[in-house]
Amino acid sequence: MAMADGARLSLAPTPAQRGYLNRALAQPGGKLPLFDRDGQAVDPRIIRACLAKGWATPWFDNPLKPEWLVCKITEAGRRAVGGEPARPVAVNEP
Repeated sequence: MAMADGARLSLAPTPAQRGYLNRALAQPGGKLPLFDRDGQAVDPRIIRACLAKGWATPWFDNPLKPEWLVCKITEAGRRAVGGEPARPVAVNEP
């Protein structure tokens, strides 16, 4: 799909975005990483692109590191990388 400025709207994650999103699939609550496997900060452009496409959502603000984008994967993000939908957590009722 072409945009007015000639840029193309991607419907699938780039390899970098896919790698970022895939790491959330095994994390509690779908938490997305702040750092890559080499200990380097995830490029904020990757995080912002995933937020813009609805594949990630902000989770909470870190008062000690306000510049950190702490996010979790969305159901749309799971679908984008072919992950299983999140299973609801069973709540024990009295």
